[in-house]
Amino acid sequence: SYKVQPSPDGLAQAFILGEEFIAGEPCALVLGDNIFYGNGLGRTLRKAASVEHGATVFGYYVDDPERYGVVEFDENKKAVSIEEKPEHPASNYAVTGLYFYDERVTEFAKRVRPSARGELEITDLNRMYLEDGSLNVQTLGRGYAWLDTGTMDSLYEAGEFVRTVQRAQGLPIAVAEEIAYENGWISKDELLESAQRYGKSPYGKHLKDVADGKVIVKRQD
Repeated sequence: SYKVQPSPDGLAQAFILGEEFIAGEPCALVLGDNIFYGNGLGRTLRKAASVEHGATVFGYYVDDPERYGVVEFDENKKAVSIEEKPEHPASNYAVTGLYFYDERVTEFAKRVRPSARGELEITDLNRMYLEDGSLNVQTLGRGYAWLDTGTMDSLYEAGEFVRTVQRAQGLPIAVAEEIAYENGWISKDELLESAQRYGKSPYGKHLKDVADGKVIVKRQD
């Protein structure tokens, strides 16, 4: 199911439009043009999803922080401020397009006022959690890649990145059926059914290799 945002009124509006879907429970928001890659990413996300109080966002080092929401840290590496697209960034750590919130997010979003550009800014929502003392900013360091594919150039670069990783490893990344099998959401028989559906294509062959144990998968039954 989905709900349309009738006009570009800001990311924080998603929690108002999706109030019925959220239904007073914790939730996550991920931007459709963001790609995250890194070993152990699933474990990192499960940890963020398990937090019962507050919000978790992720900081990533960038060369052009003025394009993003930027986190300022104190000497203890604790977040002390977040500013949207600052002229003089306090750090090089941008907030990525992946956010985890507790059940208060809808009420917080309703308190966000439109910015100068007329949008309900996600940075203002994150600042509410920061001022509440319940915002956790986790940095994604070496070994992780964050790709914002909002332009044609960045989309091309993301494709090249995926191609390079897959060629180096000899394995495809982010195979939905493999992920489902690893997490115990589908059975081996269901995995083989998918493999047969894709036939002799590289995708189908990979799924069969997973089912046959040629690709090591740690099942989370």
